[in-house]
Amino acid sequence: MVEDLDAVFHALSSEPRRAMLDALTAGERTVGDLAAPFEMSVAGVSKHLKVLEGAGLVERRAEGRTTICALRAAPLADASAWVRTYERFWEDALDRLQKLVEE
Repeated sequence: MVEDLDAVFHALSSEPRRAMLDALTAGERTVGDLAAPFEMSVAGVSKHLKVLEGAGLVERRAEGRTTICALRAAPLADASAWVRTYERFWEDALDRLQKLVEE
């Protein structure tokens, strides 16, 4: 579980990978579609996709000569749950700030 969580956070640490995930929220995309917004080669995009695949966030399949990518959001649930354990610290700090502002 810890290794999986590490892989998810590593995958999310890159802006291009986050942008690719954002694009996949609208549905499946080809590697070319995912590469279009970036000034990088298809090979560079493929390296990013390999990281996302390793984290379980993306699934690739071939359709003829085209590679189709799909989002697998389930691993994000574990990352979200981990982050939520710290919400009370943010809420406490915001509550203290609100009290200061009201005074």
